[in-house]
Amino acid sequence: MLGGVENHSLPRTAAFFDLDKTVIAKSSTLTFSKSFYQGGLINRRAVLRTAYAQFVFLAGGADHDQMERMRAYLSALCRGWNVQQVKEIVAETLHDLIDPIIYDEAASLIEEHHTAGRDVVIVSTSGAEVVEPIGELLGADRVVATRMVVGDDGCFTGEVEYYAYGPTKAEAIRELAASEGYDLSRCYAYSDSATDVPMLESVGNPHAVNPDRALRREALTREWPILDFHRPVRLKQRIPAFSVPPRPALVAVAAIGAAAATAGLVWYANRRRATVA
Repeated sequence: MLGGVENHSLPRTAAFFDLDKTVIAKSSTLTFSKSFYQGGLINRRAVLRTAYAQFVFLAGGADHDQMERMRAYLSALCRGWNVQQVKEIVAETLHDLIDPIIYDEAASLIEEHHTAGRDVVIVSTSGAEVVEPIGELLGADRVVATRMVVGDDGCFTGEVEYYAYGPTKAEAIRELAASEGYDLSRCYAYSDSATDVPMLESVGNPHAVNPDRALRREALTREWPILDFHRPVRLKQRIPAFSVPPRPALVAVAAIGAAAATAGLVWYANRRRATVA
């Protein structure tokens, strides 16, 4: 059970949520692959390989080396893409793709933290242009996410300005705590992946959600609570308080989601080579 309503004479607190497999049932970026195919950004082969990557992701997640390869691959993939084109594609499909895969249990937790007076912050390796509208959909107060560089021509340069992964998530949380006045010893954090141990251990109330094997071992060793989320539900069918934001709020979406969606190519190729070897 969560603590009661915050005493506002004390320092502020927040709840930090990883996104994929913690708040939503799939990868936020891989989920868009079909839409990008229909929009002409990726080919049919990439869609099939992304489906395989989604299976790998759901079965066990990506380790550190895979995540680093994905970062390099998506940087090269999105170079030269027109940001506005990608925004329009994702804006058209965001509700259809993301709303049905939000965990009911996560939505309840977000509501409970808000009721208790805590800010809710989504902290995700996915791109800010995808995470921000999802955060709005969820009613989050802030997001921390990967940022790509956009050139003067409105296209992605292929460079990563900020990669929200591993220790950098914990650094971002500490920076937010300093700027917003959060007392981290009284804050909460939720994630499914062992790569987020730095984020989890930076707060006083860490929780493992649908943990991978490594995080489960870590949580058992440290006696962190382990939560099982398994009921995806559409927010508007679940709680009237969750309202659909106006369409302009959904237009802030960009190509890092598309790039990471097809980064399944890296997983597929590496696993194939390992099998052949």
